[in-house]
Amino acid sequence: MKILVTNDDGIYSPGLMCLAEVASEYGEVIVMAPDVEQSGMGQAITSGKPITYKKSPIHFEGMEAYRVNGTPADCVAMGTHLFDEIDLVVSGINLGSNIGNSAWHSGTLSAARQAVLFGVRGIAFSVSVGDDEPDFEALKPHVAKALKQVVNEKDRELLNINFPRNPNGEIIWTNLSVREYDGKVVANKDPMGRQHYWFTVIPLEPEEEGSDRWAIKHGMTSITPLILDLTDKDYLRERANK
Repeated sequence: MKILVTNDDGIYSPGLMCLAEVASEYGEVIVMAPDVEQSGMGQAITSGKPITYKKSPIHFEGMEAYRVNGTPADCVAMGTHLFDEIDLVVSGINLGSNIGNSAWHSGTLSAARQAVLFGVRGIAFSVSVGDDEPDFEALKPHVAKALKQVVNEKDRELLNINFPRNPNGEIIWTNLSVREYDGKVVANKDPMGRQHYWFTVIPLEPEEEGSDRWAIKHGMTSITPLILDLTDKDYLRERANK
């Protein structure tokens, strides 16, 4: 199996190294990640300037590794173009969970989604964070367990996997907790007195049982199967029956 590993936190992220090392147990790994952090870029692609890539400044033992001056989606495009017969794209491990509404904004999940648009399976990995960076060595067995469970689920093209900060070892399949969030724009000033703004995405509704947010809250690893088709099929069926 040939596996392309990418992320949105950039080539220097320890989560990228952790995921690449776990994925290497299943075949040849090629790392192609953004040269700078691209969090929140979603499905953005670079169309107004050329994309280039260089050897990674970080050594990935036994793997080819490159940095790209583009978005996570660009990395997937470059990787699938430059290397033949990519069987799987894995993205992450993101520093911060990608559950619920964040599925619309996440560069990590969008990289996996971009893979599916190119006809390749995509799996996104993220972990909740606290005041300190996650302990990726402690997390690695949980990543290995989750990947082992889904690596051969070939009928599921797109998966979103999230780990709590301290996983209890239980893995459950969940739905996406799409809930209203505040969407406030908060004004502040930087140390130079210049005005700046923060856009907030704090959920306003409680998580529902069986959702990805609920799983993470209870210490469980969440696996959410996703699809690309955003069509409201219930509405189409209602109209057809009128």
